[in-house]
Amino acid sequence: MTTDVTVLGGGVIGLSVAWTLARADYAVAVVDRGSRHGGSHVAGGMLAPITEAWPGDEDVLDLGVESLGLWPAFAADLGVPLSPVGTLAVGVDGADTAVLDQLCGYLAARGRAADRLTGRGLRALEPGLGTSVRSGLSVPGDLSVDNRVLLAALRAACAGHGVRFVDGADSPVTVIAAGAWSRDLHPALRTVIRPVKGEILRLSTRPGALPPPRHTIRAHVEGRQVYLVPRADGIVLGATQYEAGFDADVTVGGVRDLLRDGEVVWPGIAGYALAETAVGFRAGSPDNAPVVRWLEPGVLAATGHHRNGLLLAPVTARRVLELVGEGGRR
Repeated sequence: MTTDVTVLGGGVIGLSVAWTLARADYAVAVVDRGSRHGGSHVAGGMLAPITEAWPGDEDVLDLGVESLGLWPAFAADLGVPLSPVGTLAVGVDGADTAVLDQLCGYLAARGRAADRLTGRGLRALEPGLGTSVRSGLSVPGDLSVDNRVLLAALRAACAGHGVRFVDGADSPVTVIAAGAWSRDLHPALRTVIRPVKGEILRLSTRPGALPPPRHTIRAHVEGRQVYLVPRADGIVLGATQYEAGFDADVTVGGVRDLLRDGEVVWPGIAGYALAETAVGFRAGSPDNAPVVRWLEPGVLAATGHHRNGLLLAPVTARRVLELVGEGGRR
């Protein structure tokens, strides 16, 4: 069977690329090693370019905002629900508040909206926030998605458009979209892509426990970052970040830190069940920006998305489609 494009990687980026190409009438094959440590499988599901922003990452912010605008149609085509409630970025001590002040000023200078709130104002929106939370920002335009529902929908959509899942295929074009493992698939990526380890917890509600928050909550707790993403049956709590290669162990210290800081922000998690602990590997790049370009004739990279793989899936898939088209069709 003739294959026009082979996609190496079956995470959100690889599947989004494969589905988009197949919808444009390319014959596509996906080669997927299926690691349980892939970033897509353990992601929190935040689609939040504004609260992810930081001075120096302007290109990443602008690309994230562009991709966020594509998400409603992207999700609708897949039949995947989005949570439109938005994000609260909160801080606990004076240093955390200073970080949020800096973020708020930076966003204002970039023309991005974020509403400054006191602790009382935050608790009016989310009464379950801990009393130590003293200030924050509300970003109503952010979205979130259940990453595992998304992965299943993308895989089904690919199959529905004739994408084949194979062990290997010969084709005129190969797209390297294997996340952190992309570094091993082409010499040009060896010193560009690196694994960034992250630990993440899934907490399940129990009878009598406080319900999950409505908003995604991104918190600074005495300089440490933690996020809480609501799910129908609980909370995704993450995420640590280490430069530790492909170390796949969930550490006692990582779990302790996440639970301690998460409980400061949302004390009700003490009544939840610890349902899952996991490690995932983000695909880091030197400037935190994705690598989406030709590496050589017939070989294209779509990797290096670091913390923004889910967010940047629609814009990455669109760009890959453009690049493949510029390289000639069949």
